[in-house]
Amino acid sequence: MSINELNRVSDMDGEDRYEYFLDQVAESREVWILVNGNSQFLKIASDDGDVEYLPVWPDSGLAAAYAKGEDALTPRSVALPDFFRKWVPGLTGDGLEVGVFPGADGTVWLTEPEELKRDLQDVMSDF
Repeated sequence: MSINELNRVSDMDGEDRYEYFLDQVAESREVWILVNGNSQFLKIASDDGDVEYLPVWPDSGLAAAYAKGEDALTPRSVALPDFFRKWVPGLTGDGLEVGVFPGADGTVWLTEPEELKRDLQDVMSDF
């Protein structure tokens, strides 16, 4: 992905980034997360602590761009079948939401793991 494309996609509003995410992940069949040196995934809490979420991206370049300046974080792919089978139940059980494709402006589309799974399955049925 070129720098111009990276900037264009990152500057979309939250709803457009969500749609872009769904389309890209349905095609690539993988979700990208950030992990630290101990293979612990990045989890973000809201300022008031009411919401915790797992940020996810549609490709490694976008995840890496988000982590720029954080040397301890690196992108890692999660195959979509594993995401559906392991991550969605785990996130649900832990009370975590999914923050889909955090943007350059600091906004993020928050969704329940099961809702994201349904939306991805709906988009994949169109392929």
